[in-house]
Amino acid sequence: MHMNRRGFLKGAAALSAAGFLAQAGTGTAWAGEVQPLGTQDWMAGLDSARPLRTLTVPGTHDSGARYGGLWVECQNTTIAQQLTSGIRFLDIRCRAFEGSYSIHHGAFYQHLNFDDVLTACRDFLAAHPSETVLMRVKQEYSEVSDGEFGALFTDYLDRRGWRSLFLIADALPTLGEARGRVVLLANNGGLPGGIRWGDTSVFDIQDDYQAEPFAKYPKIEAQFRKAAAQPGKQYLNFVSTAAGLPPRWNADRLNPKVHALLNRPEAEGWRGLGIVPLDFSGTRQGLVETLIQHN
Repeated sequence: MHMNRRGFLKGAAALSAAGFLAQAGTGTAWAGEVQPLGTQDWMAGLDSARPLRTLTVPGTHDSGARYGGLWVECQNTTIAQQLTSGIRFLDIRCRAFEGSYSIHHGAFYQHLNFDDVLTACRDFLAAHPSETVLMRVKQEYSEVSDGEFGALFTDYLDRRGWRSLFLIADALPTLGEARGRVVLLANNGGLPGGIRWGDTSVFDIQDDYQAEPFAKYPKIEAQFRKAAAQPGKQYLNFVSTAAGLPPRWNADRLNPKVHALLNRPEAEGWRGLGIVPLDFSGTRQGLVETLIQHN
């Protein structure tokens, strides 16, 4: 997909849901001819045959972390708002607590439970079936065994009725296979299947969260360049960092630099940059849209 930002936003404003349904009825929807309808439906214009690893996917780091003060908060928008804005990767940190998953950042409960996250994903995908959500599930602030953590996840799938929402596969699917589903990226050994987070045969991850922004930015730029030049892996390029300053302050330094890099003429042809998790993803206007344009 190649489109300048003015064209992208103009198209987003002009196309209606009725137009989308009319196109879907022709049998060509998702086939590559249909342009994105905006950040809510940006995957609609991409070929269903494309492997997910060939996409550029805006994401959020510690997606549920909205409470706890300056040093804890990583986002200022809800899961539903993130999805509407174009985010398609969620980093979900689950504490096993009293038979359920509560969402935490370290010791801080985020006034959010796993059912809340799944409901937001289900409602969004029901309204926007062209889309998919990649979800990292990680144990946070609990020390139960992997087996116990995984058994609780299975309880969500079966007893609580969430299995149909998930695509639990051992290999990264195509976009067509993933549309309308949550793709599990399993960051715990007890989870029942899913693509194994950190498997070096699948992933190439830049996540130096201890680098302060001046040291972090060159790592981010290098990972973008590598992804563009050496396709094949599922790249992850965390823009977030917790070093030195609170996450919001670091985001205010890094997000504009990343935005400027991706808008350089030399970056115009960069495609398939992988998953790009951000802190405070909505505070740099146009950054998510620019990432989307690198598809």
